[in-house]
Amino acid sequence: MSQKIFVSAKEVAERAGVSRSAVSRTFTPGASVSEETRRRVMEAAEALGYHVNHLARGLMRNESGIVCLIVSEMDTPYRASLIRAISRHLQNAAKIAMLINTDRSDRSVDEALKLAISYRADASIVLSGMPDKSITDLCVKSGQRLVLINRDEERAGALMINLRDQEAARRAFIAFQRAGCRSLAFANSDVGTPSLMAREEGFRAAGREFGIDVTVERFGPTRYQSGVVLAQRLLTREVRPDAIFCANDLLACGVMDTARHQFKLAVPDDLCVVGFDDIEQSSWSSYQLTTFAQPVDRIAEEAVSWLSQPMTDNGQFCRMTADLVWRESVRGG
Repeated sequence: MSQKIFVSAKEVAERAGVSRSAVSRTFTPGASVSEETRRRVMEAAEALGYHVNHLARGLMRNESGIVCLIVSEMDTPYRASLIRAISRHLQNAAKIAMLINTDRSDRSVDEALKLAISYRADASIVLSGMPDKSITDLCVKSGQRLVLINRDEERAGALMINLRDQEAARRAFIAFQRAGCRSLAFANSDVGTPSLMAREEGFRAAGREFGIDVTVERFGPTRYQSGVVLAQRLLTREVRPDAIFCANDLLACGVMDTARHQFKLAVPDDLCVVGFDDIEQSSWSSYQLTTFAQPVDRIAEEAVSWLSQPMTDNGQFCRMTADLVWRESVRGG
């Protein structure tokens, strides 16, 4: 087994016949170096397989360029799309993403974050409301910059990005009203994150405004199979709902399949359904789900742009709107 050999800048300088500082300037954007020197250095670097040690450079400036992505349910379509968008923007900003999975509730999460901190990670982006507050406490104590996405948590010096979930829920309610629906329900998981609960409360608040008692059912994780159970519970009630707003698209897909195949209901003629997230599956011909599109790319762009700016002690709030995407799961849509 061959041993990995790291080529030093000194070796490049010797091969190119230039000074060590000339090598450094060649690989420093904007630094002054003659074209002839640049050519000789680049040829020597190519021949030797030299790569700049950005970690060492960053540590000299007290910056590593490492950003932790603290995430739960990373295999769900929405979370995967958010990870993809943030990691792309980080790469474009010459930063490196380090992924920390918080699905487990044992000490392994703390240990993983401590390991990232030992690598001098500059910042952490918390991608959902699920990871415990103790995680963000550890980030702050370690001097990291912090971006909080869809969390009900205020931190001095952090960027807090949230959606106008209650506003979206009210729009879903009005869409059902205009479709002629009179028995409305909200299908939620048991996860209880701030964004999911805000959608539930916004939908119930709209019901109170219009004098309609909204039925709420909660079950399990925010997954397709939970949608199946939620549909079975809601559609076997004495008064069966003719419209269901689901906390996310995975639940909505489970609700729609169960309504059609187990209860022989037609969507949207017998039952109207609205989801949230606008995952890829929502546009499939078998669903054509009316839903709210999370501004994934804008969230990622805002987070990385803020991390690229000088640090400040002042926190910053950013509220975004999820646009309604009309498809065929609501009458009149």
